[in-house]
Amino acid sequence: MDTRPAHLDLKKDRGLTVQWPDGTTSFYAIEYLRRMSPSADARTLRQEMAKNPLTVLPASMAGRQEPLSAVDAELVGNYAIRIRFSDGHHTGIYSWNYLREIDPAAQQPEPGRPHT
Repeated sequence: MDTRPAHLDLKKDRGLTVQWPDGTTSFYAIEYLRRMSPSADARTLRQEMAKNPLTVLPASMAGRQEPLSAVDAELVGNYAIRIRFSDGHHTGIYSWNYLREIDPAAQQPEPGRPHT
């Protein structure tokens, strides 16, 4: 099965819209993409926060003065996209499979928490 998107549309101040070959469309807000970065440091931070909700956030995430945005994006081969964020983060490579996994519309709500 071909997982490459049929179309990508990045609005730097809003998010990434992906149209998939099967006809579905996914939208990923910029803040969500940054929080879900597949980079090693972001993955480690998510694991720490799952263990301890009082984990101290890095200065780049905690003390932002301006809204987060995408500064640039580039395709990585035929399998991924790399997004450079306004906070300087640029090490996450979002494979098409990973984007499918983290699709906000496909996420199940946490027990006791309404689905929004």
